[in-house]
Amino acid sequence: MTAGDGGAAPGAGLAALENRVREDLRRIDYPSLPWVPPRRASNGQAVLDVAIIGGGQGGLAAAFGLLREKVSAIRVFDRNPAGTEGPWVTFARMITLRTPKHVTGPDGGIPSLTPRAWYEASHGSAAWEALNKIPREDWQSYLGWFRRVLELPVENNSSVVAIEPVTEGGNTLLRLSVEGPDGAVRPVLARKVVLATGMDGGGAWNVPDVIRQGLPPDRYAHTAQEIDFARLRGKRIGVLGAGASAFDNAATALEHGAASVTLCVRRRELPRINPYRWMENAGFLGHFASLPDLQRWRFMRHIFELNQPPPQDTFWRCRRHPNFSMLTGCAWQDVRMNGDAIAVTTPDGQLDFDFLVVGTGFLVDLGLRPELSAVAGHVALWRDRFAPPPGEEHAGLGSHPYLGDGFQFLERVPGSCPALAHIHNFTFGATPSMGLSGASISGMRYGVARLVSALCRSLFREDAEAHLDSLLRYDTAELVSLEPPQTA
Repeated sequence: MTAGDGGAAPGAGLAALENRVREDLRRIDYPSLPWVPPRRASNGQAVLDVAIIGGGQGGLAAAFGLLREKVSAIRVFDRNPAGTEGPWVTFARMITLRTPKHVTGPDGGIPSLTPRAWYEASHGSAAWEALNKIPREDWQSYLGWFRRVLELPVENNSSVVAIEPVTEGGNTLLRLSVEGPDGAVRPVLARKVVLATGMDGGGAWNVPDVIRQGLPPDRYAHTAQEIDFARLRGKRIGVLGAGASAFDNAATALEHGAASVTLCVRRRELPRINPYRWMENAGFLGHFASLPDLQRWRFMRHIFELNQPPPQDTFWRCRRHPNFSMLTGCAWQDVRMNGDAIAVTTPDGQLDFDFLVVGTGFLVDLGLRPELSAVAGHVALWRDRFAPPPGEEHAGLGSHPYLGDGFQFLERVPGSCPALAHIHNFTFGATPSMGLSGASISGMRYGVARLVSALCRSLFREDAEAHLDSLLRYDTAELVSLEPPQTA
């Protein structure tokens, strides 16, 4: 397929778009003056204004937002090789994104940076019009292009293994231990840290104990793990979960020649209503975070209880296979090896499988994040700050961090860990506090702006005396002559 509508050579459409991006950014480059005073530690080490952990869509969008605000001492660290950040070409097994194709977010409101502009430049306007949803591989390509054209400062193969508060010259900084591909760990100092570590960034992917304790690890895999589906050809596969990822993995196994796939759902009925489609309105996305606690709790409790169904096309992707079956009301009560087979006990009897795929989501528990081990115990959770009315309890909601208005962690006990105010949680774990705004494409347009504003506000306030001193020393004359100019 050619790059443009007029039969342009492949790449010509993108080249023209990239020129337009640069021109658009030049036209709106106001204010253009750098304003954050550079800092160095006592040993001479440069201090980042903001360190961003995670080079997926949230991390890239946050980096672009900060650079637009002339906060340039930033760095993005991602543990994965370039081109594999996020789930899109690793463990995501859907065919397309689940969000509508017209969604915007990383672009920061710049039309030439939108997914649509990139797709039309790559494939043509007719292809965009014919498109239903954006293929996941195309989304990864878009993010790679976005990073490249904006020259965002990303370090790949760099894992942040620890974040520790330190004091330098009376100021609180955060020391990151960054492990490189050779295993060597180096310290990086930053004033602020943004956690853009995705869906599981507030905890860990969840494998129920009944599976983890009952089977050897080579007989099951979570949907977020690497799975060799070719090895499952001719096998009986059991899938646990009602969400889209469970169906995606079931379909992938079927497409790779599994003998049978049985998807088991604990609920009596499969969810039908997707509350995320309701949430995609400017009022909710922009202003949910400003609601009182009780209202936020009630919104989120209903959303979490509804859960998300698989998209219609994902369901039919499974259902068209005659060797696919779905069992509802089918909780797994016991899982064990029976010879070389896996025996799963359910309320309706025993099921036998050769391999299990676990689509049970993730746990929100900051104590499971190694990089947060120095501070996790000090973080305020919703259960620490809010007691729901009788009958409105929800244990899962209570485990989420209770965040400030700029995604920052708050202290469970005031004064116990002031450095938490400098760590901003831009992961899915922010949802009860901030709504769809961190790991979600749908909420990124609003969440990134809120995050960047909070970071810039904090940086400016911390340096207010330095800015005042700069003003008092400012002596650049604008009126340079009291005489009229000489005419020829």
